[in-house]
Amino acid sequence: YCNLVPDRVVSTLNFNWKRDNNMGLRGEVFSTRANSDKRTYFFNVKENRNGDLFLNIVESKKHGEEGFERHSVMVFEEDIEEFVDSFQKAADFIVRKKKK
Repeated sequence: YCNLVPDRVVSTLNFNWKRDNNMGLRGEVFSTRANSDKRTYFFNVKENRNGDLFLNIVESKKHGEEGFERHSVMVFEEDIEEFVDSFQKAADFIVRKKKK
């Protein structure tokens, strides 16, 4: 979907499912990240207790000497196509603007 920084993206497939008696089979099923000097962006596909998939995007940046500041956005499966389309339009705009 996105081709902004393919040389800086690392993908992993995670099959470390957890069995939780109250939640059933759930967990992180795919994870990829984009690193920069100041921030790391994580793109995690997770499964909720009902078996529905969602995308959890997390920005993490160093805060002080020992901590990290994190911000998160969840995109649900039924919204993913429109989200990706709008994200790509915004990213393309930034790339075009930067080239001028």
